[in-house]
Amino acid sequence: MATQSSSMHYRGMELLVSYHQNPSVLVRNQLVRLNAGLVRKIAHRVSHQCAEPYEDLEQIGYLGLIRAIERFQPSQGCAFSSFAVPYIRGEMLHFLRDKGSSVKIPRRWRELQTRGERVRETLTQSLGRVPTDAEIAEQLLVSVEEWRQTKLATQNRMPLSLDALVSVQVDTPVTLGDTLVDHHYQSLQNLEEERQQLQQALSQLEDKTRTVIESVFFNEIPRKEVAEQIGVSPMTVTRWIKRGIEQLVGGLQPSVTSTES
Repeated sequence: MATQSSSMHYRGMELLVSYHQNPSVLVRNQLVRLNAGLVRKIAHRVSHQCAEPYEDLEQIGYLGLIRAIERFQPSQGCAFSSFAVPYIRGEMLHFLRDKGSSVKIPRRWRELQTRGERVRETLTQSLGRVPTDAEIAEQLLVSVEEWRQTKLATQNRMPLSLDALVSVQVDTPVTLGDTLVDHHYQSLQNLEEERQQLQQALSQLEDKTRTVIESVFFNEIPRKEVAEQIGVSPMTVTRWIKRGIEQLVGGLQPSVTSTES
């Protein structure tokens, strides 16, 4: 089973490298099929947190998977599954936000709007023109202000789609969703970028230093036990950890400086 998993992982990375070097629909579709299980797993979790059908979430999740495939950089040395999860889940959350329930308005205003539409049609026929708000309000026996509030509430009852076009910049359409900041999604992206930077910095360490740091900090194995496993003293393990952390800080420092500038 482990051999099969390793084989799939190697095949997936091989396809990702191939797609990065020469993007094609054929290779992309192969990657989508290879990672379909990840989409189904996330869709299953999200479907238990909302009323949307699992099948709809799964289809939306594939859009996120494709985005992840297109943006993944094999040279960063991180697992594709970890990179893809924020994209897949983020796409589903965008979909759910788009389908958010309508804004509820008072029943009196709903009834007033229905009566107002009938009055508008009647007055338009009798006056030969579109009636003013004051004329409609008079027939409804309400103030002009209340009639205008009723109309405004009705207009704002249905939420705008995040796919609604806002503008076009250099032949590229900009939607309402593009102008909104999804803080949760952005946080996931920031965490993923930091994880990739750390993973890249770890890959620059000596094998023994990286192994010790991963064992102690990632796998939470006591230093004494790590020392026994590799046949050195706990003091040696401590020295390797200290040296490794110094090298990691030095390796990550340029990225931090670049971000702040």
